[in-house]
Amino acid sequence: MAKVIPSGHTLGASVEGLDLSRPLSAQEFEFALNALAEHGVLRYPRQELTALQLRDFSARWGELEINVANMYQEPGVPEVMILSNIVENGRPIGLADAGQSWHTDMSYSRTIAFCNVLYGIRIPQRHGEPLGNTEFCDQRAAYDELPPDLRKKLEGKTVLHDFNKFWEMMRREKGSARPALTEAQRKAKPPVSHPIFLPHPITGRKALYANPGYSVRINELPQKESDAILEFLFEHQTQPRFRFAARWQVGDVLMWDNLRTIHNAVADYSADEPRLIKRCQVMATRFFQERS
Repeated sequence: MAKVIPSGHTLGASVEGLDLSRPLSAQEFEFALNALAEHGVLRYPRQELTALQLRDFSARWGELEINVANMYQEPGVPEVMILSNIVENGRPIGLADAGQSWHTDMSYSRTIAFCNVLYGIRIPQRHGEPLGNTEFCDQRAAYDELPPDLRKKLEGKTVLHDFNKFWEMMRREKGSARPALTEAQRKAKPPVSHPIFLPHPITGRKALYANPGYSVRINELPQKESDAILEFLFEHQTQPRFRFAARWQVGDVLMWDNLRTIHNAVADYSADEPRLIKRCQVMATRFFQERS
């Protein structure tokens, strides 16, 4: 019997009693979907998955993305991306610096992301404590706690998101091996706009849909005013009271709702502390049409 164990924070819960290596029944999937809508971040402990099983579980939630950078994919399974600091025969086997700043995956895309599904295979530890934890901020709570006058001012407005902003920020990090995006890659993901407040398709609750990683402009405001408000929003949405940290263990499948959260991968491990995680990204095509 599957059960949900809440974290005690506004985000986060562990789900016990589901084996993700086999197809979920309709009842089990409905249970998992409701748990994700309620808690925003789910941990499925003690899983044993192949890349194909990870892909198949993830595909149950919606259409899977193949990353625009077209690097570090599971051989033969392009929907599975490898996140790792491991180097073999002088070459990295995965993307080592993924997500090390607050952001929402795929907000830069015309078709936005619903959820991420990550599988922990090698998790570094130091002094018995896991490293490389994933932090989240609850954007439903951030929306609820906005000053009422600002919430009213921003209602109905849109934000421009740019993939290259985050990519270049990560390239500037010490030790990054990311190349600059090619012209073809940039053309594949031009800046796009989305509502600054996004109603959740399952709960109907609104969340703040802007983030420090990709958001560059509130379209309907003058540049100076836009810059000032975005600076306020970035500080507001990352306050400690909105945060929850998922502490990785080997065999964890960690899943989160991109429509409600922003996240940050904590880079507190070194090159000689191996980390290997495989990831699928589920698009929100089941809920939203592609935005222009």
